[in-house]
Amino acid sequence: MSNETDKKNEAELPKAYEAKTVELKWSDFWEKNHFFQANPTSAKPAYCIVIPPPNVTGVLHMGHALVNTLQDILIRWKRMKGYETLWIPGTDHAGIATQTVVERHLMKTAGKKRADYAREDFLAEVLKWKNESEKRIISQLKALGCSCDWSRLRFTMDEGNNAAVRKMFKKLFDDKLIYRGDYLVNWDPVTQTALADDEVEYEDRQSFLWHLKYPFKDEPGFVHIATTRPETMLGDTAIAVSPKDSRYQHLIGKSVILPLMNREIPIIADHHVDPTFGTGMVKITPAHDPNDYEMGLTHHLPFINIMTPDGNINENGGKFAGLSMSAAREAVVAELKQLGLVEKIEPHVNRVGVSYRSKATIEPYISKQWFIKMERFGKQLRQVIETEQVKLIPKNWENTYFHWIDHLRDWCISRQLWWGHRIPIWYRKDNPDVMICYDGEGIPAAVQLEPEAWIQDEDVLDTWFSSALWPFATLGWPQHTPELQKFYPNAVLITGHDILFFWVARMIFMGEYAMGEVPFPETFLHGLIYGKSYWRDVAGGGIAYLTEKERMEYDLGKPLPADVHFKWEKMSKSKGNIIDPLEIIEQYGTDAMRMALCVSATQAREIDLDRRRFEEFKNFANKIWNGARFVFMNLSNFSGNEFSQGLDLSLLALEDRWILSVVNRTARSVEQKLSEYLFDQAALEAYDFFWKDFCAYYVEISKPILQGKTGSPQERLNKQKMLVIILCQSIRLLHPMAPYITEELFNSLKDQLGAIQLLESADFYTREAVQALLSSACTVAPFPVPRETDMNLATEDAFGFMEKVVYTIRNIRGEMKLPPGTATDVHIVGNRDQANFKMIQENARMISSLVKTHSIQFHEQEPNLGFASYGLIESLKIAIPLPSDLLKQEKERLLKEQDKLNVSLDKLRGVLANPEFIEKAPPQLIEKQKSAFAQSEKELAEITNKLKSLS
Repeated sequence: MSNETDKKNEAELPKAYEAKTVELKWSDFWEKNHFFQANPTSAKPAYCIVIPPPNVTGVLHMGHALVNTLQDILIRWKRMKGYETLWIPGTDHAGIATQTVVERHLMKTAGKKRADYAREDFLAEVLKWKNESEKRIISQLKALGCSCDWSRLRFTMDEGNNAAVRKMFKKLFDDKLIYRGDYLVNWDPVTQTALADDEVEYEDRQSFLWHLKYPFKDEPGFVHIATTRPETMLGDTAIAVSPKDSRYQHLIGKSVILPLMNREIPIIADHHVDPTFGTGMVKITPAHDPNDYEMGLTHHLPFINIMTPDGNINENGGKFAGLSMSAAREAVVAELKQLGLVEKIEPHVNRVGVSYRSKATIEPYISKQWFIKMERFGKQLRQVIETEQVKLIPKNWENTYFHWIDHLRDWCISRQLWWGHRIPIWYRKDNPDVMICYDGEGIPAAVQLEPEAWIQDEDVLDTWFSSALWPFATLGWPQHTPELQKFYPNAVLITGHDILFFWVARMIFMGEYAMGEVPFPETFLHGLIYGKSYWRDVAGGGIAYLTEKERMEYDLGKPLPADVHFKWEKMSKSKGNIIDPLEIIEQYGTDAMRMALCVSATQAREIDLDRRRFEEFKNFANKIWNGARFVFMNLSNFSGNEFSQGLDLSLLALEDRWILSVVNRTARSVEQKLSEYLFDQAALEAYDFFWKDFCAYYVEISKPILQGKTGSPQERLNKQKMLVIILCQSIRLLHPMAPYITEELFNSLKDQLGAIQLLESADFYTREAVQALLSSACTVAPFPVPRETDMNLATEDAFGFMEKVVYTIRNIRGEMKLPPGTATDVHIVGNRDQANFKMIQENARMISSLVKTHSIQFHEQEPNLGFASYGLIESLKIAIPLPSDLLKQEKERLLKEQDKLNVSLDKLRGVLANPEFIEKAPPQLIEKQKSAFAQSEKELAEITNKLKSLS
């Protein structure tokens, strides 16, 4: 290539990396060229991941950025490895969450409640919200660099998924694995729907234990019971004791009068009762407590529901009807006190269930719901993990998983919502026990014949029902599609450990049930992202969280004042510790964010995300850019044709053989770490290689040859080729983690070289680089292939020894406090026949390129060097004399130090010679002065010796 062309190409690479410009350019380029679209008829091995679909409730958060970065790393790596990759994007309708958000939005913007809309009109409003939210989410996923097949975008309520949901429901229904019945469910009174057991979170709350008295029916006296929920006594239908509790055997079978309600209730014996709790006597409210429900069934007790769906007392609560549950508690206790029926109240910590969505207190509530029988699937769910058909990574999640399996209950799949998959069941209005389960489109034929005689179930399915079908429904099931044949089972699932039961386990049993095999052989469960919460204590025992501006300053390293505290906590808006991925991209660039997330993605349960990580990897992106610019600037008068001819292997120096060995070892290690989902270690190895091995050593050693200061023109040409090879390897090694900057540099390198050709006569590394550079983009270029034969430990040990030599010289210079730009003579003393002595002689230019030197001299006998500092490395001595121009400065400095010490010693001598001081001063102070005197004498002796050597 001509000099003019070289200068033009060099000018096209700006001095600083401009992330925004680069990211927009390559996102468009990748999409327009369809690099991410999968071909189900390809002969390549398949590698498929389905995205954990984000909820269409709003925008993505840092947890989404993490999980999608990790998936994208795997997909890009496998694409470069020659796999037919398919990463299916999509979004989740998120029934409860989305309906709640839209209801709030409509109340705020239109002043309307859901009840003010017809069902179809309300669903149209939700669909509007979904469409806008989905656009934002897809835009954000693309901004993250996600290389999904965007032509296959899915939604959990699109036509394909709707068909899959109906088909699965009917299959389960026909196999008698779905049933409907009255059952005590977890009821959310805010969203007014049932929740599955694993949708309930638990928290400890400071409360009380109320000791109450119920009077006997036919005799004086009372029974004494203890309860944490006095308000539910309105629905009591029995008192229970343990059959093993000798205190109450004589009371079993008697009756008491329920206070306030004046209802007769029996005293029964049941093994569920803990005789050590409270008084050993408990009230039984079968309609509002799980244990009481079981006892109610066993003893055929009445089930009296006292609660309305919105959490208030109903007509069965008598005069308390209309009160909220909390208000009813106060009113009931107050009236019992007036009647003298409260014996005592004591503090008690109560474990309370709350809705994972609305955070409302969960109420046990009897309701007619649809359930899946889990008994059949429980053994299967355990077996697939025990036999490693599905591997949970990290493995320590297995115990948590098995604990869940061992306590599995039937899955409540119906929700009292409007937004979601409507249950495909129709009932006859005159006989609801007659029903049709229909998996087709539209409505069943029988309903079409008599539309007035039938009604469809009003409820919708749990969101996780449709999500459980995601790995195969997105591939076309229940149709037998080429995609399903090619890409099922998926290769892996990457998700947060918080939805192991909600989603992962349900996908496993649904996949086995529908497809006959598990949906993925491996599941990587990443930790949850935690951020720093900062607060100040305020009067009255409260706390005040800091503003975003203050938080940012402390996040970036500003020292904390005494009144500010912090701790790592799960990110939440209320605590002010959320980090917005789009803000990070804007400030630091996508690649910096991806690398920071990758390095943070250890296999721990919590990921403490330090904002300073983003700054660190922004600096790394600049390092990559500057390293590439250096290579480009040293390719003047160097053409692609010259490069294609290959290396002269006979001219490879120690540093060349070393960098080839290390880049091969790094490529092998990065692949191994990625295959084990050790994302943090993979990223750090690639980082260390580029920054330390390539830039800090290889580039620096190459500079004198490239600048023509040492070596022949042939050696310079060989070094230029080596730089291209290593840069090309480095770019591809980093691409899965940092796709934008590497794509830019890959294409810039192609432009810089111009026309290249694959020549069989060239060496392996040149051919491998040419083959890569002939690719239409870095994202489809081959990943570096580790070459085992060139991983040479002897070469790495030899270079490692030279690194130690350089390190020792730098240490000596540091001890001498030599300015970085000051050149010195370096003297190596040792046996000339020694291998290490010869190695230093042969590679002396490496030392000169890494350390500022006048000369490097070799001696068998130690020369008289005057004032010098020394270091030892194995059996060799390294000496550096102080440069003559610094001798005078050093002498003056030492003389000043000598004068200071003499003044100090005279003062201390006078103090210690003073009898009054010795007689009256505390012994500790006297000892302190003596110690200071001894230390000053020692320092004075050292300075005196240094001054003698300088003379």
